[in-house]
Amino acid sequence: MSTGPNLGRIAAWLIFGLSVFRVAFGFLLAFTASDPANAAQRYMGEVNTGAAINEGIYGVGIAIALGVLTEISRNLSKETNSV
Repeated sequence: MSTGPNLGRIAAWLIFGLSVFRVAFGFLLAFTASDPANAAQRYMGEVNTGAAINEGIYGVGIAIALGVLTEISRNLSKETNSV
């Protein structure tokens, strides 16, 4: 079995988890901070919470795409080895 698909799966899960955390933390700051823009600049390095949430959603999309490509690679690898 090749290590490429395994590393791809690990990377996809890591990107997915960190991106979901970023989205959740962005919403947390947006709804609970007295000054959400200042809190986003201080804790997330973004101009406002919307930018942080948007970046997190992009990360989720990238993680899903990477996961799909990894699964395609694993299935093609299994078919090639079984033939």
